[in-house]
Amino acid sequence: MSCFIFFKVMMAVFNFLIFLGGLTLLAMGIWVTVDGSSFLQLLGPFSSQAMQFVHVGFFCIAIGAILILLGLLGWCASYKDNKCLLLLFFSIIMIIFIAEVAAAVVALSYSAFAEGILRAWARPALHSQYGSDPVVTKIWNTTMMELNCCGFTNYTDFVGSEYEKQSGGQLPASCCHSNSTTCSQQEALKVDAPGCFRNILMVLKEHATVVGGVAAGIGLLEIFAMFVSMYLYCTLNEKMS
Repeated sequence: MSCFIFFKVMMAVFNFLIFLGGLTLLAMGIWVTVDGSSFLQLLGPFSSQAMQFVHVGFFCIAIGAILILLGLLGWCASYKDNKCLLLLFFSIIMIIFIAEVAAAVVALSYSAFAEGILRAWARPALHSQYGSDPVVTKIWNTTMMELNCCGFTNYTDFVGSEYEKQSGGQLPASCCHSNSTTCSQQEALKVDAPGCFRNILMVLKEHATVVGGVAAGIGLLEIFAMFVSMYLYCTLNEKMS
């Protein structure tokens, strides 16, 4: 009985934390959707990239609402000792866990496919919006400056672009690694600055330990939640039988 009460309390605390996390995401999502400009000023240029292409506000609202419902479901299941709710909670956590494992496997196995998707977005954006759209221009300038890179693949991403036409055949200065505002194709060819995708991958590899640790921590929490909910379910089943 003492173990049952302990796990019941742990279940309540765990779902309270899930509920708080969902509430935080929901509030952030509403803030981004209603007042996106102040959110961008707080988080900087990379958040504007996410805002424009991933619709962060709606994503946070959706995930926040799911976490709130999941937290309430788990809390009600443990508080009321309801077997059906416990089984439903276990099933949802298991589905989320399996989906995360599948996503990780796909991400590791099909990195070339992911690169193709990113290139399909990045190159048209560079061709048509760099130099004319201030948000896109600021994002790419910051990225190229911070990572010492040029374009998505290399300088050829700017060849034939709107920026090259407007600047009289010049490329961004980052492609020549110079402080000058001019950079010709010949100079960029000699410098051969790497594309930003390659540098981003290097940064990700450098922080792979942190990313892996966070992913492992989330996975362990989900396994713990499944174990506790199934333990409570089995204990209640034994009591009733």
